[in-house]
Amino acid sequence: MNGASELHATNSSVPSDSIVYVVDDDELLRRSLGSLLRSEGLRVETFASPREFLAFERPEVPSCLVLDVRLRGESGLAFQEEAASVGLSIPILFMTGYGDVQMSVKAMKRGAMNFLTKPYLEEDMVDAVTEALRTDAKRLDAQRSLAGLRSAYALLTAREREVMAFVITGKMNKQIAADLNIHEITVKVHRAQVMRKMQARTLPDLVRQAEALGIKPHGT
Repeated sequence: MNGASELHATNSSVPSDSIVYVVDDDELLRRSLGSLLRSEGLRVETFASPREFLAFERPEVPSCLVLDVRLRGESGLAFQEEAASVGLSIPILFMTGYGDVQMSVKAMKRGAMNFLTKPYLEEDMVDAVTEALRTDAKRLDAQRSLAGLRSAYALLTAREREVMAFVITGKMNKQIAADLNIHEITVKVHRAQVMRKMQARTLPDLVRQAEALGIKPHGT
């Protein structure tokens, strides 16, 4: 252990509103892990069972779940499957004192981000949590970006959407006008409106937005 001050440097790019959730039926471990992560400047919420965790109101901020594989009367692996079924998509880091290769592989195949064996090294835990929070921050950014694109696309008129589907094929205004049997100046106006409403600075920007929205170029 190199000290909390050195470990804290690894968290410099973790969003300040991040939350680490810890689910373990061992109260001593919950306190110890909570203390370690709080010393890194992280907000930590601890729970003795998955039920307590699910009942907690979780804000939409970068988060991760540190989960014990073997809980009193419950299975962490079973809860991982349940969490996926209810749409919980934050990264999960498993802890176990009984870890084996098969259990680790099973957890990772179901989407676990890491698997730490007790007793874990503090540095390893901090590194794993830091990586998980950064990953979740990227996931939330992508979700928000997509939500923004959908809102922008909803502002397009039916004709503007039609023109956009032609524009992303790379066709020139004159070609699009011929295909739609409208004036070239009309296409130019619609194209400008599409670029403005979608806040796309270049054609490649618009193409990437269309791909993110699942919009297929006209004729494909």
